[in-house]
Amino acid sequence: MSMMSSGSSPSKKKKKQSAQSPIRAIFPFLRWFDHLNSSTIRADLISGITVALVLVPQSMAYAQLAGLPAYYGLYAAFLPPVVAAMFGSSHQLATGPVAVVSLMTATALAPLATAGSASFIAYAILLALMVGLVQFLLGVFRLGLIVNFLSHPVVNGFTNAAAIIIATSQLAKLFGVSVDRYEHHYETIYQVIKSALVYTHWPTLLLALLAFGLMFGLKRINKRIPNVLVAVVVTTLISYLTGFEKNRVVTLDAIQSAEVQEVVEKYNALYIQVDSLTQKRFEVAALLKEAERQEQVHSIMDYEHALSVLNWILHDEEELIREYREEIRLIRLDATGDDNQAHYHLAGTPPEGVKVTGKNWRIKVKNQPLDPHQLAFIGGGQVVGNIPRGLPSLSLPKLNFEIMLDLVAMAFIISLLGFMEAISIAKAMAAKTGQRLDPNQELIGQGLANIVGSATLCYPVSGSFSRSAVNIQSGAVTGMSSVFSSLMVMITLLFFTPLLYHLPQSVLAAIIMMAVIGLVNVKGIIHAYQAQKYDGAIALISFIATLGFAPHLDKGIMIGVVLSIGHYLFRNIKPEVAILSKYVDGTFRSSERRKLKQCRYMAVIRFNNSLFFANVNYLEDKILELLASKPEMRHVHVVCNGINELDASGEDTLSMLISRLRDKKIDMSFSGVNESVLDTMVRTHLIDKIGYDRIFGNVALAVYNLHDRTHKNSKEDKCPLIHVVPEEGVTLAVDDKEFQGKEIPISASPGGVGIEDSH
Repeated sequence: MSMMSSGSSPSKKKKKQSAQSPIRAIFPFLRWFDHLNSSTIRADLISGITVALVLVPQSMAYAQLAGLPAYYGLYAAFLPPVVAAMFGSSHQLATGPVAVVSLMTATALAPLATAGSASFIAYAILLALMVGLVQFLLGVFRLGLIVNFLSHPVVNGFTNAAAIIIATSQLAKLFGVSVDRYEHHYETIYQVIKSALVYTHWPTLLLALLAFGLMFGLKRINKRIPNVLVAVVVTTLISYLTGFEKNRVVTLDAIQSAEVQEVVEKYNALYIQVDSLTQKRFEVAALLKEAERQEQVHSIMDYEHALSVLNWILHDEEELIREYREEIRLIRLDATGDDNQAHYHLAGTPPEGVKVTGKNWRIKVKNQPLDPHQLAFIGGGQVVGNIPRGLPSLSLPKLNFEIMLDLVAMAFIISLLGFMEAISIAKAMAAKTGQRLDPNQELIGQGLANIVGSATLCYPVSGSFSRSAVNIQSGAVTGMSSVFSSLMVMITLLFFTPLLYHLPQSVLAAIIMMAVIGLVNVKGIIHAYQAQKYDGAIALISFIATLGFAPHLDKGIMIGVVLSIGHYLFRNIKPEVAILSKYVDGTFRSSERRKLKQCRYMAVIRFNNSLFFANVNYLEDKILELLASKPEMRHVHVVCNGINELDASGEDTLSMLISRLRDKKIDMSFSGVNESVLDTMVRTHLIDKIGYDRIFGNVALAVYNLHDRTHKNSKEDKCPLIHVVPEEGVTLAVDDKEFQGKEIPISASPGGVGIEDSH
């Protein structure tokens, strides 16, 4: 009885596992329990805590890169990592805010709202939902292969450019200066450099340099040390102890400079004027729309002219506002008197004998009018400031279909880019662990992470290279490490947010810059060029276009995608067609590339692509061109090793070409025909027209059988299909012997020789 029982238990266990397999397909995290024990839980706990020490400061930095308040990074680091781990296929992939997706989020939302505003935040959360839905649907319908439209050269060029854009976008925070954003990123950076040359807030820069030194130095000493956390703790303590942040609210009357007061008043007056012109433009646009509806031609012309004039005036007024804003930002004031009743003078102009109580006060100015009764003054550096304590509220994002239409293209790009980044990291780790990955399941995991994240005030997230590396290096075994990381973020949100108040903004900038150094991969572009010159060119053009169009990153990547698809189509429409001759190693190779003579009576043609409607005429044209240049031609042999598919257009054209050639007493044969193409020939009866005796296993066998019948009464002393006949003046080397302009005899036989050249 006991033997029967023990003998049946494996069968029962097997049935139980089989019954659970559909459930595990829906809930992949159930597989974790196959590995969980006290040692793996301990390893995952240590890994989760280690990752969290990097995740907390990084997520805050990336949120600001996305144009959001820092604490939204903590929200994005809370639930999305858990959801991605639970429903993805990788056990070690660390999901959360990442640099490239954060920058793309800022790019997508910049035309729609002011960074950091309530509308901007709402749109960022909506974008996370859209990205999540795209990824989830691609995964459910198993369309992960669509990511192949983003070729590696395009992604490599884009990523290198994005790394430079991300790093340079932090320069303003690094130097403690403020500038407006311009249409092109390089214009903004130029203004940052100009401002930094006029005024750099040295305490801000020094704290950033200290953070750089700590992160770089500790990483060199021991990679296990949480260098980012150490840099954050040290610089935050210095900021707190030295009173790094100095902010005041004063009235315009407290500024003892008529010149400064006049600039502020003119700046505010311009805003009133712009608001009036904007309202007028809105009214004219409404009248134009009504005139177009009623087809009033003359009115349409008048309103269009009025609208263009208003746009021109508004552009000039906005440029003038920008100039005034930059002028206000460069104003430096010295304070006299006590803090409650201080007066402010232009730097270096306080009255003699009056004690200066504070220097280098600046007026904080944003893209809005200044309140003369409540001017914000900055006397120190910028810090993170107040972070709301507690977990994010649970609420679905408000759907705005007009905004969603504006965001749909960027949502697709972010979805594909984010997934490419995530799956590339996951594959690299799977190569080390031997874990099996399912790209479609990973899409589902990333999609659900963004969908759930959008319900908890998150912006788009993806897999992080740096944090995944930390995760696997610290010994993570299952996705429980991501659960522990999220628990650490939750504890931070509940209890430790006040400790982050004095974290300098320049340190967050330093964290971002250190993180994106790893994205710079110039060797990748060089390697792409070495593989194929056109791949290198596409990578370089994508790189230049992304830099040139920044901050409109979508334009750069779309140019790369169009180039990749265009080149793919060109290669398929005009694939390589080579005339083969015998080479010194006994194989048949391209006569043009190897500088070999061609046979006058028999053409051996290699076609390197499937034969379908888009390129079949190209093969026909090439054969007819060859025949026109070689009037003695008697036979055309097509090497089909590269032809993997034959469609109806290809079959029809081949049939007509065979008839056309035979009418001219020129025969045609084929070799290396694969089974799929041969089946098509049989089904369409093309094989009967060709003749079974004209289908050969390989090119050597074809030449062996066809040479004598195609060379009857020939005037060719040495046939380039039987002997190696280099062109005049060409030197070929065989066994350390050189042959210049001589025939090198290599006998043709049906066995051994005749391997087709692939170069």
